[in-house]
Amino acid sequence: MTARHEARQTTNHDEIRTWAEARGGRPASVRGTEDNEEAGVLRIAFSDDENLETIEWDEFFDKFEEEHLAFLYQDRTADGGESRFFKLVQRGEPRHGRDHGRDHGRHPGTRH
Repeated sequence: MTARHEARQTTNHDEIRTWAEARGGRPASVRGTEDNEEAGVLRIAFSDDENLETIEWDEFFDKFEEEHLAFLYQDRTADGGESRFFKLVQRGEPRHGRDHGRDHGRHPGTRH
């Protein structure tokens, strides 16, 4: 059984949106990475960041599917606090890594 502080992976749009919005997150794209009106590198923004442009969830998930991504995330930190850790990974990528337990949702790695 997976502990709540361990990272889990999903491709379920409702689960991703619910997790992000519960933490004050909104879908975003890194400015300057978009291509012909299409979202660029995806992120979840938890605060205002001039490098990120807020986009609609539909646009986020269109790109998410196009890039064949999965959402790796954590519900709780090891000490029981709410976690903002997430990472967008290629589907089928292993779930573990050296940094999977750290809470760094503002700077997730994204592979394209």
